[in-house]
Amino acid sequence: MKKQSKQVVIITGASSGIGKATAQLFVTKGYNVYGVARRDFSIDGVNAVLGDITQPEDIDRIVTYVMGREGKIDLIINNAGCGISGSVEFTDSREVKRLFDVNFMGAVNFNQRLLPIFRKQKSGKIINISSVGSFIPLPFQAFYSASKAALCSYAKALRQEVKPFNIKVTNVLPGDIKTGFTASRKKSTLDTQGVYKDREEKSISRMEKDEQNGMDPIRVAKVVYKLAKSKNPPPKKVVGAMYKLISFLAKILPEKFVLWVVSKLYA
Repeated sequence: MKKQSKQVVIITGASSGIGKATAQLFVTKGYNVYGVARRDFSIDGVNAVLGDITQPEDIDRIVTYVMGREGKIDLIINNAGCGISGSVEFTDSREVKRLFDVNFMGAVNFNQRLLPIFRKQKSGKIINISSVGSFIPLPFQAFYSASKAALCSYAKALRQEVKPFNIKVTNVLPGDIKTGFTASRKKSTLDTQGVYKDREEKSISRMEKDEQNGMDPIRVAKVVYKLAKSKNPPPKKVVGAMYKLISFLAKILPEKFVLWVVSKLYA
């Protein structure tokens, strides 16, 4: 009997946080893991590949490299992301564009490059790391929430388009996760008049506290692994019992009430 080759996975943003935890877990599960990041990093068992997912030429180079070594790619985990906190009024539009280039277009560009490969293979999985903020947008994190909502809507449409080719598409929606993402989040500093100062500081302070008391990223990694193994993964998967409850309540309660609660907590 011919020995089956290992599954090949590409994970973006693999140098830290959810990406690192996911890469480490997939190595222990016998995958050939290619981790992508903009800076040098080293994880035992992971093939580290440098590249900027906002640059199509980097994506092309990475995919060509992996295909040259493995002859196939079974799974892409679009995890790389960045954040901006601050008011909508005083956030630089160039920073907004950069955020969407990373959080949304990075996944779009990677997926477009991989879809012909997946179609030829008649198999492939796309897992995007979105956020609970995609359906409960937070004040003073409007653009981050919007980028994750865009990713979810895009993936649901893509899922329907590629279904005949046995390509599976799903989104993972974590809530608060304790990672270095909190410290690396860019803060808008253009509100020199202090129009939103007190409310913005209160909101960001609560948000950062929630994150630093949040779930371990390995919990997200385990969900991602289960989805990777699933023959028919759902369109989305919320991580954590509390966030599943919040997701359910957001569906059944009046939207005006949900936004009022969020406003009381974060605005």
